[in-house]
Amino acid sequence: MTNMIEIVEGTYKIRGDEVSVAGTQFPMVRDFTVGANGGYVTVDATEVLGFPDRCIRIKMDSAEGYVEVTEGGKTKTAVVETDEEIIDRMRRQFQVLEDMTSATKSGAVRAMIVSGPPGVGKSHGVEKVLGKHALLSDIAGADKKYEVVKGAMSALGLYAKLYQFADKDNVIVFDDCDTVLLDDLSLNILKAALDSKKKRTISWNTDSHKLRNEGIPDSFTFKGSIIFITNIKFDNVKSNKLKDHLAALESRCHYLDLTIDSERDKMLRIQQIIGDGMLDEYDFSDEVHGEIVDFIDNNKKRLRELSLRTVLKAADLAKAFPNKWEDYAQSTLMRNKK
Repeated sequence: MTNMIEIVEGTYKIRGDEVSVAGTQFPMVRDFTVGANGGYVTVDATEVLGFPDRCIRIKMDSAEGYVEVTEGGKTKTAVVETDEEIIDRMRRQFQVLEDMTSATKSGAVRAMIVSGPPGVGKSHGVEKVLGKHALLSDIAGADKKYEVVKGAMSALGLYAKLYQFADKDNVIVFDDCDTVLLDDLSLNILKAALDSKKKRTISWNTDSHKLRNEGIPDSFTFKGSIIFITNIKFDNVKSNKLKDHLAALESRCHYLDLTIDSERDKMLRIQQIIGDGMLDEYDFSDEVHGEIVDFIDNNKKRLRELSLRTVLKAADLAKAFPNKWEDYAQSTLMRNKK
């Protein structure tokens, strides 16, 4: 028997507009599936008046957007997080991020993967902790013991970078540097760097002028730690090759998913960080401060990216163009209507 569901909060595009279908019941075809912005549940609309004679997808922020209907016609009670519970959950996850970063810096944790959508503060949380340690090193006159690597990196470049930060208490942060996860040679180097053995030996078995010129040996022991910051959600990867690569990496690392998956989560994260003082340096009045939050919230479905970076872009516009910043924001931060 096909399960019936009732939409609690969801939309369907009708003649180009996203229309709320809350309260409508459908036979369910496929459970909630995570998408680029929230996700969707697939339903059979054949017998439902006003909808196409086929299966359709209902967009929603999370699986809490629908409930199952029992035979008696009553919906089961949905377990829905309150805004306060979601914010508390996110605070706990980011506290775990900071604590795990400290443990990585001390060498108690060899490697960590941090996964989450762009623009929610992953990098900031890691760099804040490492920056405190770097400040102490500066005071003591010691060398900097961490580096953030962004963008593409070759296998040879990876080998050289690992050698540079091979000592104990050193940390390399690969921030949105997913090329090192996709290349077979780079992955083999990382496997050696993250090996569970007490002594981790990394070797480069091909002659290289670059290594000779820089005085880098063709084999060394790596005692440092590594942090990967990525937008890739490992559980949702479909490519078999990439799955194998990520599985090999995940087995050698602690994996922290910040669980900011839905539009609602992202918006609450934005409100949380703004409430914690993100915009204080702009010295806005309470009125302008509220206008920025309202602009992001009211236009979240049309923004090019619902993130903390977008909030800062809006704040920059409000500072530069106090009387017409919203017009500029609509032109630069939002997708055009089709």
